[in-house]
Amino acid sequence: MTGKITRIARGIIDRRAALTGIALAAIAGLGALPGPFAAGPASAEYPERPIEMIVPWGAGGGTDAVGRIFAQILQENLGQPVNVVNRTGGSGVVGHTAIARAKADGYTMGVMTIEIDMMHWQGLTALTHQDFDILGMVNADPGGLMVSEDSEWKDAASLRDAIKAAAPGTFNASGTGQGGIWHLNLLGWLMSEGIPVEAVTWVPSEGSVAGLTDMVAGGVNMVTSSLAEGRALIEAGKVLPLASMSADRQAMFPDVPTIKDATGSDWSLSVWRTIVVPKGLPADVRTRLADAVKAAYDSPTYQDFMKERGFGLRWMGPDEATAQVAADDASLGAVMKAAGLAK
Repeated sequence: MTGKITRIARGIIDRRAALTGIALAAIAGLGALPGPFAAGPASAEYPERPIEMIVPWGAGGGTDAVGRIFAQILQENLGQPVNVVNRTGGSGVVGHTAIARAKADGYTMGVMTIEIDMMHWQGLTALTHQDFDILGMVNADPGGLMVSEDSEWKDAASLRDAIKAAAPGTFNASGTGQGGIWHLNLLGWLMSEGIPVEAVTWVPSEGSVAGLTDMVAGGVNMVTSSLAEGRALIEAGKVLPLASMSADRQAMFPDVPTIKDATGSDWSLSVWRTIVVPKGLPADVRTRLADAVKAAYDSPTYQDFMKERGFGLRWMGPDEATAQVAADDASLGAVMKAAGLAK
């Protein structure tokens, strides 16, 4: 009797072992099945939820406008909401940090501006362009050299020669705050012409419009902001553009020479905006987003939006844009060091 019971027990154990093996094999097999049991390739499902577009500057400004039109077009292309979030503060540090430190999963992207090439030299942050992956440069507005229409200097070469001949501090300029991008534009140009950076006094302003208004009123001799920002006063006949700090003439200002043509200077500077993601995205997600950004840039919606508002259009793909941002970082760092603005 005992032997019979033993044989029955062993049979039950063997059947349970067999069933357990089948169950384990089935569970293991689920990993290869589509559906909720496996993530699958990211590109096959991405994006599955809304994406956040971080803008490091305030609502209503130029960077905000670019971020919002891109979000609108990307939303149509990707099939998920792209929500713009303005993260301001710290001269751009707060927003740029939020982009760089976000999870690299494709659900956070942002607009990186040229200030990323300045803030670390100023000692505001350790963050640099190397903390991001750039998907594309989508806008660039070259700096310019402008004087009042009634100025005695009608070309950039004569203004340069007058600055060289005058005592330091005789001339002054404006267009942004102390150490801002258009201040660096002036300093870079002076250095390229062999003129000491202290030759022209910088008068801080709350932006290019304030600086241009002050110039028209006779408060300063020149403004070195973008020609696009001076467009209204140029068209009104109150401001005379002398040069563009770009390799080629601007389509919007075809009669304005480049600074190279005007004085022989090799200096160039544009304020740009790039679409970026945190470093380390899966390759397929990064490719999907890069393709979507290029398609958005090429769309009539974006092209018309930028032209209507006088923003400069410039496309550079990931590699070319990264090289341009790195070159600007080096040149701006050199200018800031020479001017005592770097820490």
